[in-house]
Amino acid sequence: MTQEYTAESVETGADAEHQRAGAGARVRNVLSRWRGGRNVWRRGIVLAVLAVLAALLMILHAQIPNRIGNLGSLTETFLPWLGLVIPVILVLALLRRSATALIALLLPAVVWVNLFGGLLADKSGGGGDFTVATHNVNAENPDPAGTAREVAEAGADVLALEELTETDVPTYEKALAGTYKYHSVQGTVGLWSKYPMSGTRPVDIRLGWVRAMRSTITTPEGQVGVIVAHLPSVRVKLHAGFTANQRDNSADALGVAISREPVGRVILLGDLNGTMNDRSLNAVTSQMRSTQGAAGDGYGFSWPASFPMARIDQIMVKGIEPTASWTLPRTDSDHLPVAARVELRAD
Repeated sequence: MTQEYTAESVETGADAEHQRAGAGARVRNVLSRWRGGRNVWRRGIVLAVLAVLAALLMILHAQIPNRIGNLGSLTETFLPWLGLVIPVILVLALLRRSATALIALLLPAVVWVNLFGGLLADKSGGGGDFTVATHNVNAENPDPAGTAREVAEAGADVLALEELTETDVPTYEKALAGTYKYHSVQGTVGLWSKYPMSGTRPVDIRLGWVRAMRSTITTPEGQVGVIVAHLPSVRVKLHAGFTANQRDNSADALGVAISREPVGRVILLGDLNGTMNDRSLNAVTSQMRSTQGAAGDGYGFSWPASFPMARIDQIMVKGIEPTASWTLPRTDSDHLPVAARVELRAD
């Protein structure tokens, strides 16, 4: 019995030693392929160049001219997505066993994290005494009543709707009447409020028809100026590039309206058809603060609803502290509703 046990032990120990030797050989084989002398540095030069170019695009995006097809604005609209080149180049660099490409990849990785890494975290906090929401309901929405009920469930004190049609306005008014005592529809945009509204009027954004409005909301914490806007749509065309000139002109006009707003505390709600990175919205973004950027949960992409790739539905504030910002569940629109909570109460 003792002799048999000893033989098995010797055999088992030999197998383990053989396995360790095999594993060591595989590691040495991998290392030898990576050591490859000068080849490990010569391989993947193209990948390294692509990595550096991606970093330069992110760093110098403001220098990309808009004169040719508004290429600069197009790049800035989807700028966070440039980060997708990082894992792609990483996989290719590993397959090519290129030390040069891996080192070069550090540059776009650091740049992307510096620009957008902070947006990955949930910056929302407690507090806040005023909730707002905005939704482009889509003129072709098959269920406006259902959409109205769904956004009303967010419990916002003020709700802005864009892309309202004359036919559907009565449906939205009826569906929201039980939640909001006050409302006004100006052209294709509307504002619903739990608190009294005054000074309500259209805002001229140089379109020839009404797609923006403003109103003063009298809350328990004082007056707040609320602006609702739906800037013109943009298109990406092969023969014309990123066609956004009409949107850009309207953004400039909206910026003027914001600067002339008589109430010190201002909230902007609406579909701006542009992101906070888009330089063409500077007339607006230079005056106001994004609730998503300041207190949002993640990127808050709102369009298209089926696979959100950009946040073009915005909530911005001036003279007000945001405490939280988020997207709401999908409705029958091609946009997601967005909401924010702000602090109106003075310290």
